[in-house]
Amino acid sequence: MTDTTDATVEQILTRYDTITVVGASNSVDKPAHYVPDHMQSHGWRIIPINPTAEQILGEPVYRTLADVPEQVGLVDVFRPSEQTPEIARQAVAAGATALWLQLHIESAEARQIAEEAGLLYVENRCLIVEQRRLRLSAPTH
Repeated sequence: MTDTTDATVEQILTRYDTITVVGASNSVDKPAHYVPDHMQSHGWRIIPINPTAEQILGEPVYRTLADVPEQVGLVDVFRPSEQTPEIARQAVAAGATALWLQLHIESAEARQIAEEAGLLYVENRCLIVEQRRLRLSAPTH
């Protein structure tokens, strides 16, 4: 929990109005559902990534980051830590500019991949906690 991480968190939450959520879920009791739902209710647009669902939070679901038909900016990850290096590589390949690993998700390898590609990087932080702490709504561009 460093000041540089806090600065990066604030930069991400004030720069990006769309969150591409890898591992988004339709199960309302899972953080991968209620965190994007909360962010959506505060003005962020959600692009769900899930290999099995058709729709999450009223949005069409894409199977992979590569399937998203628009520029990806912020990628938020709800997958186990051991899967995050591959997700980091996919985020870089998709042209993402920020990678956020949710609470209890950390990976030195994912961090290295993201930072070497110039992405903003946050790990082991919850979007809801940070959004409430900073009292932010989605930026309007």
